[in-house]
Amino acid sequence: QVQLVESGGALVQAGGSLRLSCAASGRTFSNYAMGWFRQAPGKEREFVATISWRGRTIYYADSVKGRFTISRDNAKNTVYLQLNSLKPEDTAVYYCAAATVATTRTLEYSYWGQGTQVTVSV
Repeated sequence: QVQLVESGGALVQAGGSLRLSCAASGRTFSNYAMGWFRQAPGKEREFVATISWRGRTIYYADSVKGRFTISRDNAKNTVYLQLNSLKPEDTAVYYCAAATVATTRTLEYSYWGQGTQVTVSV
């Protein structure tokens, strides 16, 4: 089992920045690729970014490419998502998740956190 706890969500104005954190416990964090997903009200959960266990493979959704940055610190068992140039359409609950490989496919992720709310005002 891997337990994941997200933090860092907040209300921010458009154009602002946030850094989300996801702290992991349980099985060896460095064995897993980590992903960030988000779900807006009335919409399906969507992929945002993923990073392989050593950080050598990273993928982003087109909608966040160039604005968001995923990173990880295996010594701290934490994965981060830096959100810059935020837009109102980035408003969602953001979830981190763990998988055996870095992938954009939601179904490949076995462990999920409870989510953290990001709200971007105009």
